[in-house]
Amino acid sequence: MKIEQELKLRWQKIQTALKQQQIDACFISTNVNLLYVLGRVISGYVYLPQEGEPLIFIKRPEGIVDEKFIYIRKPEDIPAILKEKNIGLPTTLLLESGEISHDEWTRLEAVFQPAKIANGTALLRKVRSVKTDYELAQLIESARLQSLSYSQIPSLYRNGMTDHELATAIEYNARLNGNLGVFRVFGPSMEIFMGSVLAGDNAEAASPYDFALGGAGIHPSLPIGHNGSKLVDGESIMVDISGNYTGYISDLTRTFSIGKLPQKAYDAHQVAIEIQQQLTEMGKSGAVCEDLYLISLKIAEKYGLSDCFMGTKQQAKFIGHGVGLVINELPVLCNRNKELLQENMVIALEPKFIIKGVGAVGVENTFIVRKNGMEKITKVEEEIIDLT
Repeated sequence: MKIEQELKLRWQKIQTALKQQQIDACFISTNVNLLYVLGRVISGYVYLPQEGEPLIFIKRPEGIVDEKFIYIRKPEDIPAILKEKNIGLPTTLLLESGEISHDEWTRLEAVFQPAKIANGTALLRKVRSVKTDYELAQLIESARLQSLSYSQIPSLYRNGMTDHELATAIEYNARLNGNLGVFRVFGPSMEIFMGSVLAGDNAEAASPYDFALGGAGIHPSLPIGHNGSKLVDGESIMVDISGNYTGYISDLTRTFSIGKLPQKAYDAHQVAIEIQQQLTEMGKSGAVCEDLYLISLKIAEKYGLSDCFMGTKQQAKFIGHGVGLVINELPVLCNRNKELLQENMVIALEPKFIIKGVGAVGVENTFIVRKNGMEKITKVEEEIIDLT
């Protein structure tokens, strides 16, 4: 499919949602949503009415020769341009209120002076949660290259390494394989570099960020992930490095070891695989997000592992999440979320355990929701691999 046809399909998805909520137009200014509606990032805005094609107002980059792009100096220029085109100002307008600053919100309110402003962040995230065929192809390609990069991890290990040295080698190799390096995360205080490498007891260090597991990090300015410790015999290493190879981010975690681990670690790892298998069978279109989370809790409890499931000092309260242009798209598989899975949602399932004195074990894979279950698109060895 040509990108022009793909973008029109995305506009139509948003416009259908606008009609359902009786909203006249949506005004888009954040990078991820601009990428979704334009296929590229600009400094500017997209005005998408309930019907018809969007108007694209651009400040930077200069030099684009395309009649669809209208150069402006500031958003206050927009009403006059709409008037010239015989387009009335919207009575109801969606702004990305969950992502833009209060100052930007009040400025845009003064520009358009609508009778009503609604929060467009939730609507746009919901629209993005169900992927088009084009988007699925991008995620499948990211998953392929991410899986390739993970298959090469054993060759990167050297005796005497620190977790920082191993993480850097993994990141470098991923970049050589085409990783774009940008790890987009939704949320005003969600930060990470290319992902995390958690060795030994650092895996249970609590982090301020809402990721499945934390890690102390190597500097207080970014308290997540590896902490600079030397890799030692008898500990696990959990690798969760970004799969952004196409702008669409697949999610993949694998567990490695330095030498032999205690049997409890291998047993817990198998429970994680069992949870994943159960959820992939249940995770068909129409399944309730909360149900998938609750069954994972029951399985962990069945094996006496509730106290170390998804953390110890700080336990994550979800078992999976959507992925796409950001690593944490909707939906979230968590308690009290009654949302139904829909076909062509793309979900990362990440059952993980922490074994004290050993580290984290478990898996994470990216799946496409189908009518009869989930289809795995990250394909690489799931058992614990001894790097030595």
